[in-house]
Amino acid sequence: MDKPQLKAQKRDLETTTPNKLRKAGSLPAVLYGHKVKNESLSVNLREFEKVLKKAGESTIIDLVTEDGKIHPVLIHEVQNHYLTSQPIHVDFYEVSMTEKLKAKVALEFIGESGAVKTLGAILVKILSEVEVECLPADLPHNLTVDLGKLKTMEDSIHVKNLEVSPKVKVLTPADELVAKVQPPRDVEAELAAPVVEDISKVEGAAEIKPEAATEGAVGDKPEKAEKAEKSA
Repeated sequence: MDKPQLKAQKRDLETTTPNKLRKAGSLPAVLYGHKVKNESLSVNLREFEKVLKKAGESTIIDLVTEDGKIHPVLIHEVQNHYLTSQPIHVDFYEVSMTEKLKAKVALEFIGESGAVKTLGAILVKILSEVEVECLPADLPHNLTVDLGKLKTMEDSIHVKNLEVSPKVKVLTPADELVAKVQPPRDVEAELAAPVVEDISKVEGAAEIKPEAATEGAVGDKPEKAEKAEKSA
């Protein structure tokens, strides 16, 4: 399958501001990477969103610059607007097609757990991506996780259970948990359980002690003794 392509234009930092580009429907970008000098670019926002949806951040795409040169790149980092979530900046990382790279690959959960379907178990997903190392041409778009393997409450899926091409090395620890199931909550039992309230920590709930003598009662005696001594 052909790699997705995206056209890019050079960006003059002195005459063109990021806000002007965005208002014109373009997205500020930077190209850097393997033996590449950093270059400020811009791409069409709509075209970029189409490519991002298709390729994600773990698929090599061809970035075509104005001089006709094709750069094999990863969409390395996308900055989104904090309110609209629309992309406002993107970094493209150029790779060497002959040297291995490290990248994070998304996990795609497929199938249905028998434990969930028949036993009412609750599905718990722990990981959403794993780190891999391989040549750029062998970098998978995603790795599938078959939830059909979770047939009983005791079943679980670990990184070592993922089906990966022999050309791809998974760097995430093999014993790390990917997904599991757990028994459903017994709501009726929880509601039926007696409620035990611990009032020892409630303010004012300390043991009531006998009322102390009236303020000043202890001090009256020396005062009266002193007056009696003077009158004598």
